[in-house]
Amino acid sequence: VQLEESGGGLVQAGGSLRLSCAASGRTFSSYAVGWFRQAPGKEREFVAAISRRNSNTGYVDSVKGRFTISMDNAKNTVFLQMNSLKPEDTAVYYCAAVQTLSFDTLVTNHNQYHYWGQGTQVTVSS
Repeated sequence: VQLEESGGGLVQAGGSLRLSCAASGRTFSSYAVGWFRQAPGKEREFVAAISRRNSNTGYVDSVKGRFTISMDNAKNTVFLQMNSLKPEDTAVYYCAAVQTLSFDTLVTNHNQYHYWGQGTQVTVSS
């Protein structure tokens, strides 16, 4: 499966962005999907994950209540709605996918993902 992120950009603190991760080649119905981010000089960090068929979601504590991950199977796209953005959210955001047998499995470890997008830059100004 090929993944392509979009929706990044420059936004002021307190603003919102919606990132999209579009899949081609295969449908997301067999995959768990995650969003990760990497800021300059820092390691790649888990942000959010969703299980197959949208049955389960998980978030890193720093984004809980502000970010929402969702999957639109008809559009074969996973979204990350980001509200109340903070300067510390500035990073390159990546989506990733891995096939899972369970409908409820969340994958939060980046080493377990097999497919990655190219990333999209999110910059939050103070």
